[in-house]
Amino acid sequence: MVVPGVYAPQDDTVLLTEALAAESLAAGARVLDVGTGSGALALAAARRGAEVTAVDVSRRAVAGVRLNALLHRVKVRVMRGDLFAPVRGEAFDVITANPPYVPTPPGGLRGRPRQARAWDAGDDGRLVVDRICREAPGLLRPGGVLLMVHSELSGPSATVEQLRAAGLKASVTLRRQVAFGPVLRDRVHWLRQRGLISPEQARTEREELVVVRAERPV
Repeated sequence: MVVPGVYAPQDDTVLLTEALAAESLAAGARVLDVGTGSGALALAAARRGAEVTAVDVSRRAVAGVRLNALLHRVKVRVMRGDLFAPVRGEAFDVITANPPYVPTPPGGLRGRPRQARAWDAGDDGRLVVDRICREAPGLLRPGGVLLMVHSELSGPSATVEQLRAAGLKASVTLRRQVAFGPVLRDRVHWLRQRGLISPEQARTEREELVVVRAERPV
């Protein structure tokens, strides 16, 4: 169930769920789903017996995840806050993240619907991605894994480089071509001007989603 005003699961959620399914997840493993939205990743981890914490800045998202956990009869600790602020000092075996990553024109945040904070992410799409690259490594246990999904438009190579610089073993492990959603379709001209998409992409209106996997060495 998705509460009105909360980001609904889409192609990126599906891709990240597939990445999580490929991970070995011991019963009782500590999992953090940051920017949880509807809680799809948190519920998937909880069904596998993990000890799950879900965090979102949206009150509606927090309420929705709590309700979904009840409906699906799984235990999820749900906290409201800005990214990792509610879990400072804790450590996790797996962190999943589907952050805002859509490049946003100047002034694009003014007058936007509240839900747009789930996708608008600055002129290069890295406003939140960079924060996760800086902050997530310190919350991983030895052998812990970060799984983060975002678009090719947001610079996967920069994500991998930052995570490697933080001491993690990082690479792109999943890729999938998908059609532009309504937000990107509305921004095709600006994206083309910025050089973020090619003429071919502007014509076909398709992007590549990627999952970056980063592991803290034991």
